[in-house]
Order: sequence, then structure tokens, then C-alpha cells
Amino acid sequence: MRNQQTLAAAVTCSGIGLHSGQPAAMTLRPAPPNTGVVFVNRNGHAGASLPASIEYRVPTELCTAISGNGFQVKTIEHVLAALAGLEVDNVYIDVTAGEIPVMDGSAAPFVRLIRSVGVVAQNRKQPYLKIMAPMEVSEGSKRVRIEPSATSRISYSIHYDHPLIQTQTYVHDCTAASFERHIAEARTFGFLNEVQALWARGLGKGGTLDNTVVLSETGIMNESGLRFADEFVRHKILDLIGDFSLLGMSFIGHIVADRSGHALHTKLVQQILEQPDKWVLLNTETLPAEPRPALGLPRLQPAIVLQPS
Repeated sequence: MRNQQTLAAAVTCSGIGLHSGQPAAMTLRPAPPNTGVVFVNRNGHAGASLPASIEYRVPTELCTAISGNGFQVKTIEHVLAALAGLEVDNVYIDVTAGEIPVMDGSAAPFVRLIRSVGVVAQNRKQPYLKIMAPMEVSEGSKRVRIEPSATSRISYSIHYDHPLIQTQTYVHDCTAASFERHIAEARTFGFLNEVQALWARGLGKGGTLDNTVVLSETGIMNESGLRFADEFVRHKILDLIGDFSLLGMSFIGHIVADRSGHALHTKLVQQILEQPDKWVLLNTETLPAEPRPALGLPRLQPAIVLQPS
């Protein structure tokens, strides 16, 4: 168990959106205890804030997005994974566009940003949600499950009919050191024969060989090659970590995923919050507040969104 953490100073990056192809900039700023992760719109309705919470998640293709308070922000999973992976609990994320910069398609650039300013402990305990009974969501052959465990762990399996992938399985023990070394560098990937179809639907416009591993029929098109032989399944774990951060706190349990994706990841998060008889809160200083009227989801930590400066 540990105290909550935030950044020691603000840090900024810029790039393009993976799906929009438009310029995007982002600033990570320190936030007080119990703030959580809060996106702040610096374009148009300047200053409007939006918590990174499952309550605001909206259906999208090939990424995770939240919407509310007059704006939407997409492709948030990689920066959320970096924050969750490095155990940064309270931060404002200023955004200038409707999408987070894709950078190199992994969480590593965000990890380097965070490490460049440092992480500092705060004078509040970080709550943990400990799973006491299994929960599972599925769709055909796709499924993701969480079950009781003494530690936080993710086991992920993927299956693709491609010679470089086939079946890949990876087990990740959720620590900051393991995330930084084994998960953060894994990039997003896609298949060449799907690229034109994505463009026709207005997706993937910012995708290049600099930010996406592109698979041809027999190999990959990136001259630099793979960062890990099983980079594909590691990236799926990265996505899951980012999606699961919409829970709003750390968890203790074992997530087992097979052929899953953003929609099922976030569906399990919602199911967890809707079944409070299957978990307990640890390391808390206050009792949970009343359920949220809109979704009936209990607030697992004080829902304090301070007015961003």
C-alpha cells in the first residue's frame, strides 16, 4: 500500500492524432490529492474539465474516448497507461485537440515525459479495490475476466492468422518497474490490407510507420523491426492498463484476457463498479460516497475536481 502520487512539475509534448491526423498538444500538470486524472480543454471552451472515468466513456472504434462537459477526447489509452503504469494518481491533462498525440504509438514517450519531471508522493492514502469474487464479460470468442489474487496481475492472449503473431500470451505483474521495462515500449499495430478501409471510415489518418507497426501478408513493413518478438500482445496489455485506469483507482486482482479489446475492457470496468458485493476497498481514509445517479456506480474515492488554473 502507498500514498497517492502526482508529478513534480508540468511537462508538454505535441504531435498528431492517430485517427484524425490533426496537430495535437498535451500538457501534464500536477494535481492535488483526490483529484484523479482530469482532462482540461484548452481549445474552444477553455478550462472545461472532464474526469478520466468510466462514467464518461463513449463508444468508439479502435480507441478509447470520453465525452462530457462540452468536449470529447479520443485515443486516451496510451497516456492513461503511462500514468497508471507509473502509479501517477493525480494529474491534469491539458489538451488542445480532440485527440491525444500518438507520438511513436506506444506509452514510452509519455513515460519519458513523466520521468523527466519526476513523481512525488502526497499526504493521502491511495485506495485499492481488491477483487473478492470473479467477474467476466464476453462476446463470442472474446472474453476478459478478473478474479481474486494476492497481487495485481494481467494475463493476456491474442490469436491472429498471421505468421508473425499466431498465438501470443504474456503475463504482466503490475509494478512500475515492470511496466516501464516490459510494456511501455510496445507499439500499436495494424494490417496493411485494412489501412484503406480505415481511411474510408475517417480513421487512422495519422498512422505512419513512425507510430504504427504495419503488418503485410508475411511480415512487417517497419524497417526498424519489432521491439519485442511478442510486441503485439504486450501492446494489448498496455491498452488494457489504460482502459482499466477508468476505474479511478488501483486494483488488486488477476485480469485474464483472451482476444479482448477496448470495448470489453471498459465493459468489465463498468461491471466491477456495478457489483460492489464482489470487491472491498483497502487503504481508504473515507467511506465511499453515494452512488452516481446516472449509472448507479459508486464513487470509489472523493470525486473532487478542483478548478484548473
